[in-house]
Amino acid sequence: PADSYYEVRPECTDVPVTKFKIKPGKTLSVRKWQTSFAPDGQLDIGKTLNRIHRGGIHPTIRGEVWEFLLGCFDPKSTYEEREQLRQQRREQYQKWKNDCREIFPVVGSGQFITAPVITEDGGDGPNSTEIVQELINRGPLDKKIIDWLLLLHQIGLDVKRTDRSLVFYEKQENLSKLWDILAVYAWIDTDVGYCQAGMSDLCSPMIILLDDEADSFWCFERLMRRLRGNFRCTESSVGVETQLSHLAAVTQVIDPKLHQHLETLGGGDYLFAVRMLMVLFRREFSFCDSLYLWEMMWALEYDPDLFYLYEEPTPSLEESKKKAKSMRHYGKFERENMKIKTDEAPLPISVFLVASVLKEKSTKLLHEARGLDDVVKILNDITGSLDAKKACNEAIKLHKKYLK
Repeated sequence: PADSYYEVRPECTDVPVTKFKIKPGKTLSVRKWQTSFAPDGQLDIGKTLNRIHRGGIHPTIRGEVWEFLLGCFDPKSTYEEREQLRQQRREQYQKWKNDCREIFPVVGSGQFITAPVITEDGGDGPNSTEIVQELINRGPLDKKIIDWLLLLHQIGLDVKRTDRSLVFYEKQENLSKLWDILAVYAWIDTDVGYCQAGMSDLCSPMIILLDDEADSFWCFERLMRRLRGNFRCTESSVGVETQLSHLAAVTQVIDPKLHQHLETLGGGDYLFAVRMLMVLFRREFSFCDSLYLWEMMWALEYDPDLFYLYEEPTPSLEESKKKAKSMRHYGKFERENMKIKTDEAPLPISVFLVASVLKEKSTKLLHEARGLDDVVKILNDITGSLDAKKACNEAIKLHKKYLK
């Protein structure tokens, strides 16, 4: 059973059971995955995308398939090229981690912190350690360092709460690995840093699926490239507001009556859907089903140029990018978007997924929701009852309807 790959602690009896089943002939199997590679390692990704959409990925190869779906590697690269790139990335991660450790030696120590160690003006915090006092004694701290140190305990608090029902996180080393990756990410992405709205939920599966910490980091970094706009905050707005306004526009087209009802209740800003968009339904599905949902979404949205979008452009990369690609190397959802001639960026499938959930609950929302609290309660009650495959198929239907 799929659940057996992500063992739940025996005392956690209220965890939703997965609906995902490993189906021969539908799920992307180890054999099918291996036969998609040429002898030199080039991957015919078109062979796998439909299979993933139809039946997900076998848990034993999930991590390595995700690396391609998230754009860590170019499908047209060879085994040798990928190995070189992997080594470069591992060295780069280690360098960043060493930089962080020099400032705050708890990074990489197998431990993590859950209490503030510094004040906002760069002074001793109530739980300040000798490490921080030594830093302060050297002279005034750089703003980047202060901002980063202020985030570390928040990351620790989230790490303690993330996927606590899984046996995997009973081990201190796995918790500290999650903390290290998030701490390093917060150091290098000064624009987003760390946000307590679900970044630990997005990172956690990467650590479970990939053995090497650096590989997990790069998978998470690639996922954040897609989603970081949601986490970017300014003094006047939160990044996810853009997607919420798209969700409102989609709902207005596909279910005007529901949209009108939500507006009347004061929910026209769709803030009740923030969590679904921020953590991609991690809280609405069992752990296993949320992974299944993610990989179906990424397969549907797949663009073979993803790798090039994220890498620094070089002449050789530009040449590779120009090579003609078959339409079957694009995901089904992406192919639909390519038919539209517009300068605007296409809406992500996650917006249509949330819209499909609202549509499914439309009757209940129209008849039972008399205020925003009722809307939140009805949507919270779906936890564990949604079907990932059905939700994805509905999202595609709504996308077509919306485009028409």
